[in-house]
Amino acid sequence: MREIPFTGVRLGFDSSKSFDEVLSSLLADVGDKPLPINEIAAKFENWDSYKKEIESHVGPSGFILFARIDHGAWIKKVGIRRKALRLIIGNPTFAITMLRHDLTAGLFAPVELILIAEGDDRCSLTYVRPSSLMVVETNDALLAAARQLDAKLEALARKVTSA
Repeated sequence: MREIPFTGVRLGFDSSKSFDEVLSSLLADVGDKPLPINEIAAKFENWDSYKKEIESHVGPSGFILFARIDHGAWIKKVGIRRKALRLIIGNPTFAITMLRHDLTAGLFAPVELILIAEGDDRCSLTYVRPSSLMVVETNDALLAAARQLDAKLEALARKVTSA
């Protein structure tokens, strides 16, 4: 067993927009229905045809919605009455730029965001900077690719949370 400690960097974007406004903006960009990327992969024999199909689903930011987990739906059972939605977004064409340098980067690709209603018609969008999770040992090529993902994700977060 190898133990490799590392530290992730959590980024939070507070918004004066409502939860529903930010969610609507985010889903308008990444899609509102999760894309079954593995089912799509099974239909294509090579990377080029798979990539072409995937690219037909990307939004303006380059990301695709893979999954939604509505924490707000179950946390109310314990008296927490707030909207909290975890979204998993990514793009295999982004992921391969990192996985080709270290397959363990796949632990954090695709990326996860959480959108939380903060009250007073405000919300926050939080995620962990991908490069802070993926690059745990010296790997310059992986770091360069992960930093590109960092920039794309930050641009999306700023876009959807800004007034």
